[in-house]
Amino acid sequence: MASVPLSPAELIPRVLGRYSPVVVDYAEGAYVYDRDGRQWLDFTSGIAVTNTGHCHPAVVAAIREQAGKIIHAQANILAHEPMMQLATDLAATFPDPLKSVFFTNSGAEAIEGAIKLAKIVTRRPAVIAFRGGFHGRTHLAMSLTTSRSKVRGHYEPLLPSIFHAPYPNTFRNPYAGDASDACIAELARLFDTMVMPDDVAAILFEPILGEGGYIVPPESWVRRVAEIANRHGIMLVLDEIQTGVGRTGQMWCFEHFGIVPDIVAVAKGIASGLPLAAVVSSRENMDKWPPGSHGGTYGGNAVACAAGVATLRVLREEGMIANAAAMGARLMAGLDRIAERNPVIGDVRGKGLMVATEFVTATGRPNPEAVAAVIRSAQEAGVLLLTCGTDDQAIRIIPPLNVQPDQIDYFLDIYAQAVERVD
Repeated sequence: MASVPLSPAELIPRVLGRYSPVVVDYAEGAYVYDRDGRQWLDFTSGIAVTNTGHCHPAVVAAIREQAGKIIHAQANILAHEPMMQLATDLAATFPDPLKSVFFTNSGAEAIEGAIKLAKIVTRRPAVIAFRGGFHGRTHLAMSLTTSRSKVRGHYEPLLPSIFHAPYPNTFRNPYAGDASDACIAELARLFDTMVMPDDVAAILFEPILGEGGYIVPPESWVRRVAEIANRHGIMLVLDEIQTGVGRTGQMWCFEHFGIVPDIVAVAKGIASGLPLAAVVSSRENMDKWPPGSHGGTYGGNAVACAAGVATLRVLREEGMIANAAAMGARLMAGLDRIAERNPVIGDVRGKGLMVATEFVTATGRPNPEAVAAVIRSAQEAGVLLLTCGTDDQAIRIIPPLNVQPDQIDYFLDIYAQAVERVD
């Protein structure tokens, strides 16, 4: 007798909270299709992963070709062309001296590797991260994360010698003066009261907060944090897991701020959906990692690396990063017009195609109820979206980098209708 198909709620543990009811059958470009053939405009991109769109033909072809050659060529045992080519191509996107690449599987693993490398290089124990940051769910990454307490809650004790400083939020600035100045002062106070600078291995931050609310920091703050790290011999580690690979209209978000970090964690969009991540630093830093002191079974998987090579090629050849900047400007302009008519939107912010709208009550407080209503209404109209922010007070809008003007305009029409339905 044939078995009765079970629902996602019956099969998938509830710890994997679900944003939509869609059970996908196939996907193409900016669209996914469910088992009944219904089309959904996907402005989640798998949480900023499918930057080249779903199933880009060049990426699919590279995966198929490599799968017929070798699938698993373990990096301690075998070198292979896709990994060497991707290391070359990826390094070419970074400024000097960031030219050495260590491949791993996920963003959390890239963060773990980046912090381990910083400790090896500096021989120091402590790390400074920033409030609102999200860096992953493994134990070290979770200890660095403060985007919301449910990521960390009930897992204590967390790792020691991790300190958190405030990240500047110009929309919700709790300080009387300039947010950037105040947050730099708080970082200095941290050195005065809790940890000496020469005990700090790394200062880690996202150049735009992701899960924490798509908060764009002032350029002055980014530059001053970089200067402080340099002054004290601290490794400046950037989490470009969500912001990288063209998402913000530059290949790497740090390019917007005119700085060069010491170590970069890369993942998400690097391979258009296959599990792949990387730690990028200078050869001088990487050479301080003794052989065998870090590693992994699947890092630099041959099929994932082939997808990565194809991803970087189509980003370049099809002008997707420039398109992200242009379509991001179109998207932001449209959202600004919606916000002007609907005071329930308190802020529109972002860079490139990493954009969010924050929803507020009549008194200016976070309004997660409005967010939930807009996401539900958009889903009913066939558009998929995600929340972000500690209170789920913002909606993040992250289409693929090859999104077209008509798709942006269609989304804006649906979004305007959804926002206008909010009481």
